[in-house]
Amino acid sequence: MKRIASIQPTSLSWQPLLLNGLIALIGGVGLFLVSIVLANLFLSVTYSGRIYPKVRVGGVDVSGLSLEQARQKIEQNLLYSQKGRIILQDNERVWAFAPSEVGFFLDAQQSALVAYRLGREGDLWTRLFTPLQIWLRGASLSPRMTYDERKALAVLQAIAAEINVPTVEASLQIRDLEVQALPGRVGRSLDYESSLTSLRNQLLTLTDGIVRLSVKEQPPEILDLSSQAETVRAILRSALVLQVPAMGEEETREWRFEPAELVRMLKIERLQTSSGATVRIGFQEELLQAQLEKIAKETNRSPENARFIFNDETRQLEVIQTAIIGRTLNIPKSLQTIEQKLLQGEHRIELVMDTKPPQIGDTVTAEQLGIRELVSSYTSYFYGSSAERIQNIQTAAARFHGVLVAPGETFSMAEKLGDVSLDNGYAEALIIYGDRTIKGVGGGVCQVSTTLFRTAFFGGYPIIERHSHAYRVSYYEQTRSGGIDTSLAGLDATVFVPVVDFKFKNDTPYWLLMETYVNAPARTLTWKFYSTSDGRVVEWQTSGLQFIVEPPEPLFQENPELAPNEIRQIDWAAEGADVTILRTVYKDGQIYFQDQFKTHYLPWRAVYEYGPGTAPEVLAAFLNN
Repeated sequence: MKRIASIQPTSLSWQPLLLNGLIALIGGVGLFLVSIVLANLFLSVTYSGRIYPKVRVGGVDVSGLSLEQARQKIEQNLLYSQKGRIILQDNERVWAFAPSEVGFFLDAQQSALVAYRLGREGDLWTRLFTPLQIWLRGASLSPRMTYDERKALAVLQAIAAEINVPTVEASLQIRDLEVQALPGRVGRSLDYESSLTSLRNQLLTLTDGIVRLSVKEQPPEILDLSSQAETVRAILRSALVLQVPAMGEEETREWRFEPAELVRMLKIERLQTSSGATVRIGFQEELLQAQLEKIAKETNRSPENARFIFNDETRQLEVIQTAIIGRTLNIPKSLQTIEQKLLQGEHRIELVMDTKPPQIGDTVTAEQLGIRELVSSYTSYFYGSSAERIQNIQTAAARFHGVLVAPGETFSMAEKLGDVSLDNGYAEALIIYGDRTIKGVGGGVCQVSTTLFRTAFFGGYPIIERHSHAYRVSYYEQTRSGGIDTSLAGLDATVFVPVVDFKFKNDTPYWLLMETYVNAPARTLTWKFYSTSDGRVVEWQTSGLQFIVEPPEPLFQENPELAPNEIRQIDWAAEGADVTILRTVYKDGQIYFQDQFKTHYLPWRAVYEYGPGTAPEVLAAFLNN
């Protein structure tokens, strides 16, 4: 018990001390707070309606000033928006503006209001301690500014009109054969967004400064075409000469295109490649091709077999015209060659020709072709023909002299005859055209076609195509004595290139050689077939002239080119009739084939022309005679 009693007083001795300390601390805090409140009260009362002391706005002391006084002082002292200098720069070019010109203005009212509200707004502790803090340390505020970015954008747009330039691709210009390379140009455009950001940042410093404008550059895909211009100059430096190489004894042929023609054919085109854009120098293929097609018409030729005659004594072939190698202008390859060589600076260029050898050359023998004997021959007569008609017979017959017909070939007379024109040696003579006999180029060619028809007919060869004349022509019924053999009616054939043709087929395994002989003084045309006889024999029967129709009355018509009382007959009367001819071809005693030829001749009137003023009695007397 003593021990406990002795300890207890010791344990209670510190409590009064703690209590006294707490009371002292609370009293000190209370005293501090009371002091702050009193000080704040003092400042609030002292600076009622005025800005607290030691407050600056943008370096301007507004302590103790009323709101209006502060506004006026700020407005009078902060002149950056009017007197500041902002330099906008693009390389060496500069544009100077006051901040206000780009939409940056001082808001003096708001700046003064912010200064006045300092220490008067916020929570309780902010309002208690901020005034004392200002009083002890002071406060420096940034002025309030307004920024109208639309005005800044308008300024930049005006500057962009001076800065912006479009991207220009390099190009070639040709005037009067002068070639000029126009260089490309780098495009420039003002970057508004980036430039506005830089301008805003500079304005917020409230100091003068340089703002480097942001400009986007767009280089052209093709900046320079000097090398291409030089290529074009080289092309136009001299005329283009296209050549077709000589073959055999012929001379090289040339076609010349002057630079003025070449420039129209040029094609300068832009190409996009994996490595970028480029300009290609070429030619307008359709124009150049049109020129080559004209050349092709003049130079292309089919291969032609050598021409021969059969020597009846030696029984060998004799060359009368050497074989001709066929050639065709290869237009696609020629186009490539022309373009390639012109780009390389060449101006004399050989065109690409495809050649084709003939089937029969000069050295072939009669034995190789199976030509051993005369297998068919026919002679027709043309007494009374004019000199022009004889000329046409000679010209047309010559086209077939020495010509070979291959085994199994269907021979076309029109194809071998070609163009019947004055340029090819024909003269104007009477021809049947429609329902009239008129003067035209090639009159007399049908003497040749009729003679060929009869040679093939009596030789026993199949006739594939044959057309009769519109009316009976006396030439084709003439005999050796000069008389008329009506049994020959229905054995005529007309050819009018390219519409009407005569065709027959060499249906033997041997080549057939044709020879034609015109004896102008004797007025005869002889056609010969040489081959190997397969023993065929021809029999034929004719119905003779049937259903004969008398010719219409003669027609008289005035011709102002004739003299008075001059009368000239231009068409001759002929009876209309029908004729049927049956041909039977035998081989080895058996009928090989039969064919029939039906002909319908129209009745034909005589036509006379007379000069103006010819008396009727003269016409009557002429008709009666």
